[in-house]
Amino acid sequence: MTRRRQFVNAVAVSLLTGPAALRAQTPGRVYRLGILRPTGPAPFDVNIPEALRALGYVEGQNLVIDRRYAEGRLERLPVFARELVAGKIDAIVAVGAVSVRAALAATSTVPIVMFGNFDPIAAGLVKSLGRPGGNLTGVLIAPDGTLAGKKLELLREVVPRATRVGMLSHYDPSVRLQVVEVQKAASALGLSLHPVEVVGTDYDSAFAALAAERPHVLFVAASTYFIRDRLQIIERAARYRMPAIYEWREHVQDGGLMAYATSLPALHKRIADYVDRIFEGARPGDMPIEQPSKFELVINLRTAKALGLALSPTLLLRAEVIE
Repeated sequence: MTRRRQFVNAVAVSLLTGPAALRAQTPGRVYRLGILRPTGPAPFDVNIPEALRALGYVEGQNLVIDRRYAEGRLERLPVFARELVAGKIDAIVAVGAVSVRAALAATSTVPIVMFGNFDPIAAGLVKSLGRPGGNLTGVLIAPDGTLAGKKLELLREVVPRATRVGMLSHYDPSVRLQVVEVQKAASALGLSLHPVEVVGTDYDSAFAALAAERPHVLFVAASTYFIRDRLQIIERAARYRMPAIYEWREHVQDGGLMAYATSLPALHKRIADYVDRIFEGARPGDMPIEQPSKFELVINLRTAKALGLALSPTLLLRAEVIE
């Protein structure tokens, strides 16, 4: 990003957050936010408080954040949701479809801001994205599930002769749904898909199973687990020499080959904006569920060279290249 663009963006952020920050600092009011997620801590848990701070909510001063992590034990989510509601919080941020269901089962009045990579209409959570109704709104990671079709096209552009696609999946129900989407996209492109599900954190067994399928490329599902464990995944993809596409630029910064998605910090800022509006009295059911419209392709050139890949100039021109 050029210095001029950085300056313009900084001015835009200050114009958007300045008045909100002043408005949020109501003397004597302490807001309570619950975070419900199926995994443990992730970048989300740093970005959200920072984004809220920019809007005038300072944890330990006028903001209390009650974090509940299921650590992969999904049966704990309903209990955690009920505990959050009992704590008389002002809003819940629920990550993933399973967390959203648990929160909705626990309350019909506390506002819920969902975040994840799933279709809330297909999941039966809302009837409309424009007017979700009830106590639910949120921010989605992508307008089309995992953007599977585009990601598979990018993988084939990197490895033109690829016909066999391995997929790293997870036992989380919302991640399992992604396999169906990727399978449809693969079939439409004439590719065969070979998904392998990670059990717990046993990535050695998962990659051994993937290698047995002899895939030409690897599709890594969108999952908070796979952000948390990204170094383990990236190391094994390199060891087995699998050209892989990931969900976030953070994967590529840490050595993954490429990613295609929107900006994770930008999404977290939008969640903070929704929480701010709810704290100020907005009704979640009247707030459209937001879908991102801008996406970025990020490629790690050093990893591409290590895999012996000759990337086309046109592909590199479309990407942000990390060397």
